Amino acid sequence: MNISQIARRMQRVRPSPTATISDQVRALEAAGRAVINLGEGELDFATPASISYAGIEAIVQHQTKYTAVSGTAALKSAIAAKFARDNHLSFQPDEIIAGSGAKQLIFNALLATVNPGQQVIIPAPYWVSYPDMVTLAEGEPVIVACEEHHDWKLQPERLAAALTPETRWLILNSPGNPTGAIYTARELEALAAVLADHPQVLIMADDIYEPLRYDQAPFATFAEVAPQLAERTLTVNGVSKSHAMTGWRLGYAAGPAWLIAAMQILQSQSTSNPSSISQAAAVAALTQPAGFLTGWIEKLDCRRRRVLTMIEQTDGLSANVPQGAFYVFANCQGLIGRKTPSGDALADDKAVASWLLSEAGVAVLHGSAFGSPGYLRLAYAVDDTLLEQACRQLKAACDRLA
Repeated sequence: MNISQIARRMQRVRPSPTATISDQVRALEAAGRAVINLGEGELDFATPASISYAGIEAIVQHQTKYTAVSGTAALKSAIAAKFARDNHLSFQPDEIIAGSGAKQLIFNALLATVNPGQQVIIPAPYWVSYPDMVTLAEGEPVIVACEEHHDWKLQPERLAAALTPETRWLILNSPGNPTGAIYTARELEALAAVLADHPQVLIMADDIYEPLRYDQAPFATFAEVAPQLAERTLTVNGVSKSHAMTGWRLGYAAGPAWLIAAMQILQSQSTSNPSSISQAAAVAALTQPAGFLTGWIEKLDCRRRRVLTMIEQTDGLSANVPQGAFYVFANCQGLIGRKTPSGDALADDKAVASWLLSEAGVAVLHGSAFGSPGYLRLAYAVDDTLLEQACRQLKAACDRLA
């Protein structure tokens, strides 16, 4: 391949770190090495059977043709009902769009609205894809560092300092990846007060982990607590995390009709409608009782506590208690500078993650991938036995550092 034939925009975009770590794990496993992957953001639970059967029934009933680009009427009705039931938000069909995952909809929204050089504020730590999607849209990611003692949440004064006439979007992710932090209604109201005097700024609320919360933590989405800004808020969600449907590739978003229409045009010229079969399954996911979630959250909570116990017992590691999602964002600064048994000093969080992969046989993601060096993300949505083994191996490897 001739590199000169690749578009210049690609020189500014990195491969997804989560995909990269998964590729490394697969390569090690192919070479005969046993590796436990705590780097992937995917539940190990099966899609609930009733949802899967809804997809099968759609195939049997020959629902295998093109649908409307933005989703079937049945799916849009189910999405509208979900927003009304869970978030007290009201949307019309032309204010709703379904896509091939929430990721596609986030990208489409940015591509439809960001002009070259316009800025998108991204609080860090952030989901790894946000900055690169902004870059592909020819925008400028503006990374605003959030602090551990603020539970990784954007503070109003930091937001105010980052805003400029060129700011086009603010992206908020709650519960957050990689930290599990959840914005309270009062915290969102404080951010909304800052944005009130900046009418050019759109707000993207990425709520993909909404139901995965612990200790009865309440949830509020931005448009719910700031209705005065609803006309410039896009609320993004999906069934990947809430219903263990990552492979079904079905996300949805709701917001002002002008924005949804622009996203629909982009989608019509790229992927067209999301899978008709996945749409039928998503209707079941959004309309059937989600009784399974209680058991899932109980199991995830046990795993969360196991990882936190390991971190507490390991010299050089510490972590805030995550309120949601299925990650622990661990401070590993106490390990940086320590030496391996061969005498090599661990220079940064990337070196720590590499050491843990080679020495402990456990894959984790370094915090630099999320815009926060000095940390590690541990995804604990894996089999209990594997997680227990991973925790033992991680602690043992850290204990071997001088």
